[in-house]
Amino acid sequence: MPALLEKARAKINLTLHVRGRRADGWHDLESLVAFAGVADVLRLEPQAALALRVSGPTAQDAGPDDDNLVLRAARAFLARFPAARAGRFDLVKRLPAQAGVGGGSSDAAAALRLLARLNDMRLDDPALHELAAGLGADVAVCLEPRARMMRGRGEELGPRLRLPPLYVALVRPGVGLDTAQVFRAMGYAPGEASPFGPHPEISDGGGFEELVAALRRGRNDMEDAACALAPAVSAALAVLAAAPGARLARMSGSGSTCFALFADRRAALRAAAAIRRARPHWWARASALA
Repeated sequence: MPALLEKARAKINLTLHVRGRRADGWHDLESLVAFAGVADVLRLEPQAALALRVSGPTAQDAGPDDDNLVLRAARAFLARFPAARAGRFDLVKRLPAQAGVGGGSSDAAAALRLLARLNDMRLDDPALHELAAGLGADVAVCLEPRARMMRGRGEELGPRLRLPPLYVALVRPGVGLDTAQVFRAMGYAPGEASPFGPHPEISDGGGFEELVAALRRGRNDMEDAACALAPAVSAALAVLAAAPGARLARMSGSGSTCFALFADRRAALRAAAAIRRARPHWWARASALA
């Protein structure tokens, strides 16, 4: 059987509301998620034994191969479906780590998609969704990488949303952020609810101006804590907000990647190119969102 390929697309939180902290210590989230074209690439060789090889420009930040989420996803899949087939994975890492774009989670979801294809399993199989949700907060939403609302710990997924054409310039300003550390810096006690307002309604199939207006009524509640921990995030937000044509600048996830939203693809490309020239130690890319 020929090798199978999947892209592990960057997950972008266009909004991220932290509704509070539950008694069990987990935080309840509400987020509009979309996916960029920039991605890691995962290859599965079905005839080989289960293994993982990692390469690519950001491979050095991916951590030990044996603890990689790709192998953890594959082992969990085989434990859940003992008769299933697997193989050897080759992961080309292009997304940065500790960046708020779900690189590891998207890699794990891509591994599950490959294993589902190899074993003639539907992606909407409830067992597969349960398996994804158990691997990490963002894995379930990355399983079918299309724009949608995500709630709870990340396991509650809304229907797919049709967004207008959107383009982003993405910037990781040379530093990473640990998600748990950002949550600690926010300071929510178990059982404490958020004092901030509700998430805006997001229309399915609405226009660009309508979406931008809704996003401006939303926020990323982790942004202030992230900026306090890593002032470079504030610098990235300021640079993106000043880019010609930028309609909104915000942090994705728990950081450190920030994005500016554009209606025009060329404006996004120009912004990312200008930032790379001015700050070559920053990771900067432009992409469409879906």
